[in-house]
Amino acid sequence: MEKMLFTSLHEVTPLTMAVIASRDEGGKPVSYILEETTEYISKNSPSKLIDEACKFFGSSLKGRQEGARDISGLTHKVPVSIDPASGMYFFPTYSPSSPKCSWIAHSHIEKISKTNEGRTALTFKNGKTVKLDISYGSMTNQVRRTAQFRFLLDNRIKNIKNHLDLEVIEEL
Repeated sequence: MEKMLFTSLHEVTPLTMAVIASRDEGGKPVSYILEETTEYISKNSPSKLIDEACKFFGSSLKGRQEGARDISGLTHKVPVSIDPASGMYFFPTYSPSSPKCSWIAHSHIEKISKTNEGRTALTFKNGKTVKLDISYGSMTNQVRRTAQFRFLLDNRIKNIKNHLDLEVIEEL
């Protein structure tokens, strides 16, 4: 495992694979931020880190959730698009208000499998695997819901671009 780096507020980027809720040796809540090549530890909750990432791109976690609800019709554990232009779609493993909630980057997932302990093993495209306290059914459901939301939002963006391209052609 790579050296763990401590950070006060880490920026979630397209290289972020997951923000995992955990506890330190003293039992205090921490977040493990898994990047493609590095891991960080933050004292901020995963939902706080996701909220800060949303704010960096002009909204908040609450605003992104409301938008996702409007687009997808989902009502709970709603996936969010931190930045659709860079493919940053994340989904929560629990209610975002729960201290157990982790956030997973949809585009980094390679494989999901059941474990013998009733947990779920999540393998990322870089080969790293983490085990999470979430059922296999719940995890696969969140992946599917995120894929559907991603499809709907990407289609909206593509349709707007196509419409604008047609307007430019008509002006010529």
